[in-house]
Amino acid sequence: MSSTKKSREMIPERIYDMLLNARTADKVTMHFKDGRVVAGALIFNPFKGTGRLINIEREQSVDFSVDDIRELKLQAASV
Repeated sequence: MSSTKKSREMIPERIYDMLLNARTADKVTMHFKDGRVVAGALIFNPFKGTGRLINIEREQSVDFSVDDIRELKLQAASV
């Protein structure tokens, strides 16, 4: 009997679509495949499929590729 783990990874196409729509989000939380979790403001280059996540409070920035992301959560912009 083999046990199967349910994958929590989002498909790359869904992540790409969410990144394109993230312009209206105040904050983005990224869960990377290597286990890191980073939250902050997003800069995304759709032509290269790469970007940077900037956390101002921690003075931290992380460069990423769409292939590096396991899960993505957007926090809605406050009006």
